[in-house]
Amino acid sequence: MLNHFLTLYHWDLPQALQDEGGWENRNTAYAFADYSALMVKRLGDRVKYWTTFNEPSVVTFDGNLSGKHAPGIQDARVAYQVAHNLMVAHGLGVQAIRNTNSKVEAGIVLNLWMADPATDSPEDIAAAEAAWDSSETLFLDPIFKGHYPLAVYDLVGEDMPKIQDGDMALISQELDYVGINFYSRNLVSAAQKIDKVPGSEYTEMGWEVCAPAMRRMLVKINNDYKLPPIYITENGSAFKDEVSADGKVHDPRRLDYLKQHFIQTRLAMQDGVDIRGYMVWSLMDNFEWGHGFTKRFGLVRVDYETQKRTVKDSGDWYAEVTRTNQIHD
Repeated sequence: MLNHFLTLYHWDLPQALQDEGGWENRNTAYAFADYSALMVKRLGDRVKYWTTFNEPSVVTFDGNLSGKHAPGIQDARVAYQVAHNLMVAHGLGVQAIRNTNSKVEAGIVLNLWMADPATDSPEDIAAAEAAWDSSETLFLDPIFKGHYPLAVYDLVGEDMPKIQDGDMALISQELDYVGINFYSRNLVSAAQKIDKVPGSEYTEMGWEVCAPAMRRMLVKINNDYKLPPIYITENGSAFKDEVSADGKVHDPRRLDYLKQHFIQTRLAMQDGVDIRGYMVWSLMDNFEWGHGFTKRFGLVRVDYETQKRTVKDSGDWYAEVTRTNQIHD
């Protein structure tokens, strides 16, 4: 058995299930459990790490609240019922994985954005804590504490999902690992919304580059929850890059982004956070949900017309880091 990570669900629900109500329909959770068992039965002798869901918050909010992603629904009641049903499906999936093959490991991947206060004032600190509690704990709390946070009840009100007896125990069963996807942070002020931080660098996605926020986020969740081992399952940046006259792709901004985030991850480990691995998003330029082929995250450039692959400077640097276990300039 190899140390491969396989994600069972990354936002791609079959249309036949969407026609029956999609994730708003609790029956989809039971279909997911059957699917999980089948996949592990077929591949469990070759794949060790099994992730139930990648970024359930994207399914919840982008798919069913803002409607930016499929299925394009804009309904708060539906969105939060979807969130709960995803968590039920996660719990059922973990049980199905373990019942099928006791030798594999089961986990989930969550995307988190650190909420930093704009200043050290008590008002800004309180605003940042409130922003974190209302947005980043929706999945952390039920999985690792067995209940939804009070801030979510206050925020959602009458749109809170229907919770059946036994759901929270099912959702909060012990995991073998948790994956964390991190790209940027939110800077929070009690006085006003901050769209752009003066003096900060931004990626093509419009996300601020702030590597120290990654360390603060990792230390925070380590202090707030009893977590299993952590894997950084996505971290990376989209920048414009082209093939230069020398035939190479020079992408110093991406390389520096990765270097700084590697350093901050190592510092978090020194702070006591149990981090077991690190995965860059992404190996190759790819189709980005909601953005098509316009945002390039890859360590390898893809010419979409010819399909020619060119390893970028960041890819060469990353290969050297993995070979030597040392961060090089």
